[in-house]
Amino acid sequence: MGVQKKINLIHSSSGIKKSTFVGYSWTYFFFGFFVPIFRGEIGIGVLHLVLSFVTFGIFQLIMPFLYNKQYSTRLIVNGWTLNDTEELNKFAQKKLNIEQI
Repeated sequence: MGVQKKINLIHSSSGIKKSTFVGYSWTYFFFGFFVPIFRGEIGIGVLHLVLSFVTFGIFQLIMPFLYNKQYSTRLIVNGWTLNDTEELNKFAQKKLNIEQI
């Protein structure tokens, strides 16, 4: 477990700014499959709901460790780039295993 840090992103083509989190997802720990739904990923939220039922809730205990990394990685793959302080950008790069150009 640990700290969940907020990281600012910017979309490379539109210039829209957004924030994401890196680290253990306390939000997912408390709200479970609702988190992806609230973030606009309805299909992923439904998948998480199904997996939670199939695994009798064990999935809900594992996902807080993984969710923020998966969500942030999906954003970066879809054209978002890190747009925060150099220290936070390096922290995010390390946690997400990415190399920023």
